[in-house]
Amino acid sequence: MRLVIAQCTVDYIGRLTAHLPSARRLLLFKADGSVSVHADDRAYKPLNWMSPPCWLTEESGGQAPVWVVENKAGEQLRITIEGIEHDSSHELGVDPGLVKDGVEAHLQALLAEHIQLLGEGYTLVRREYMTAIGPVDLLCRDERGGSVAVEIKRRGEIDGVEQLTRYLELLNRDSVLAPVKGVFAAQQIKPQARHNARDG
Repeated sequence: MRLVIAQCTVDYIGRLTAHLPSARRLLLFKADGSVSVHADDRAYKPLNWMSPPCWLTEESGGQAPVWVVENKAGEQLRITIEGIEHDSSHELGVDPGLVKDGVEAHLQALLAEHIQLLGEGYTLVRREYMTAIGPVDLLCRDERGGSVAVEIKRRGEIDGVEQLTRYLELLNRDSVLAPVKGVFAAQQIKPQARHNARDG
């Protein structure tokens, strides 16, 4: 993993455009090929990111170098580097991953085996569908062939809904999968989590 703290501006160019004005930010370049831009707030959520596979090149013709991160769809993050305070690389090795709660693992296996409980015509694409921010419990297709991401929890709380929301934000940037809708499945869902899931 490469960590860069830099004064920079960031422009996203793709299906829409977005601009982050000049500020000090943390740039993360992970071994899986993902790139994310962080500020010193928003907890773990990046200001912008690019999912793998993507490629980093540098344009040096202007006043400041521009790091161009581009994915296979041609979307770009253009990071204009005004000054670098820190630049280091670290080998973290293979992570063993999150060990699921036994009940959640059982629920996931059970629902994968009986996927039509979600709706008639549903089919399973795969369990533990990997993304840049972690695995989606189940990725399915509905009766019309649309993508459905399923997050499974023993207790349905707000953090689980927020986790599913992050997955949906990421998956809906993939032109092959989009549009992707979400299903939050739990043995018991707390009222506030139910409200947030419906609003989302």
